[in-house]
Amino acid sequence: MKCAIYGAGSLGTVLGAYMTKNGVDVELVNRNRDHVEALNKNGAHIKGTVDFTQTVKAILPNEMEGPYDVIILLTKQLNNPEVVNFLKPMLSSDGVIVTLQNGIPEPGIAEIVGSEHTMGCVVEWGATLSAPGEATLTSDPDSLSFHMGKMEGITDEQCACVKTLLEKMCPVYMEENLLGVRWSKLLINATFSGLGTVIGGTFGDVSEDKEVRSIALLAMKECIDVGHAAGAVFAPVQGKNITKLFYYKNALKKAFAYMLIPIAMKKHRLIEPSMLQDLKKGKACEIDAINGVVCDWGRKTGVATPVNDRIVDVVKKQQAGELPLSRENIRLFDDLKK
Repeated sequence: MKCAIYGAGSLGTVLGAYMTKNGVDVELVNRNRDHVEALNKNGAHIKGTVDFTQTVKAILPNEMEGPYDVIILLTKQLNNPEVVNFLKPMLSSDGVIVTLQNGIPEPGIAEIVGSEHTMGCVVEWGATLSAPGEATLTSDPDSLSFHMGKMEGITDEQCACVKTLLEKMCPVYMEENLLGVRWSKLLINATFSGLGTVIGGTFGDVSEDKEVRSIALLAMKECIDVGHAAGAVFAPVQGKNITKLFYYKNALKKAFAYMLIPIAMKKHRLIEPSMLQDLKKGKACEIDAINGVVCDWGRKTGVATPVNDRIVDVVKKQQAGELPLSRENIRLFDDLKK
């Protein structure tokens, strides 16, 4: 079996190191030549909540030679038309692209390669790329998990193959309700990645700052309202019913949800949003594939999303250099407090 991780940045470097460490021959593919050379020369150094260095095989995209049975996709979703069309001819006859991206990317990928070649997986952990060849795992080792689902036409054998690969790092849960899993992850990303980028901070900076947390709670409620209006049934996150925990219709439940947020985020408090990482590097971020999805579905279903609309607006202004990556940006939400 031939396997590659395409877009082996922060998450892909961590995953590739674990897979290689546990016996999988996997290629880590990245466009950054310095990163690829460092991986090949020194191995992948994984630090943070763990600390180990693993010899890996890293290549540039033009060095890929198919056919591949499994391609794990970790590039930004905004590049999917170009990337997926590039990868399509490299798939074996029953090969699959497994997207670990944010948002709801499966339908767009299936349009290009077919649903029988498309699988989705939600990542319940975080990492940052610290330096060429070096990634920092920012979630506790006992809180790592994948939640995987499939499109129509994917066989049980293909599922079992991908599940075995990902289990080389952490537990993998098969989900019948893939759309619900995606909406649950979107809820977390829109709230903590979106606002973390707005204030230039981590998930913990969002959950532990009382003022920012109050805006986070509003963002969460919007996402749940939109998801329900779109027909989504939110899936549990690591065994927890997040809509039951964080949705509110009265002051008492709102106060309970507000107090619960930092507890729920404790093991992931060090995660730095990937959008923030991109902005720090001067790159375009995927705000349209995260908070933008909530806003788009809000318009389709007639549900107002003023907080998520504002997050999109602020992040785009940060991307254009019109606003700093600063906690003071939370002042821009004062008129939306309820």
